[in-house]
Order: sequence, then structure tokens, then C-alpha cells
Amino acid sequence: MCLGIPGRIVAADDSGGLPMGTVDFSGVEREVCLAYVPEARVGDYVIVHVGFAISLVDEAEARRTLEMLRAMGDVLEQELTPERGAAP
Repeated sequence: MCLGIPGRIVAADDSGGLPMGTVDFSGVEREVCLAYVPEARVGDYVIVHVGFAISLVDEAEARRTLEMLRAMGDVLEQELTPERGAAP
């Protein structure tokens, strides 16, 4: 299953020609492409799908979504933990 997961941008860099950021998903940080949300800044919440931030979301909505995902069991952990041998 691939879900859009909300997370907070904690760092951003576009020195490689492509805007990238580090996004925190409740303590798990992943490198994410920010090209689809050029208006996003450090501190903003974004919805991330397969390594791409696809939209901005406000903090309250991000928290509600994370709580719903946690209520579904280990779905959040499955989405954020790469499979053995797979790239994160």
C-alpha cells in the first residue's frame, strides 16, 4: 500500500538543481523531493507520496491524519520503513 503521509519539513536544499528537503514523520526523517511544492518552506507540513511532497497541508490536518494512520495499526510504520533490500 502506498499512502500520502503528512510530515514537517525540517531542512531544505536546492544546491543540486532539484529542491530537496528532509521531512520529519513523527520522529522518522526521510529525504523528499520538493519540486511539486515550490512554495514549501522549512516548518511547513507537506503530504508525501513515494518520496515526493505533493501538497502543503496545515499542521492541524497533518496531526489528524497521523492520528488516523496510527489508529490503523502498523500502517504508518510500514509506509515509513523500507523493505529489506529496497531503497528508502
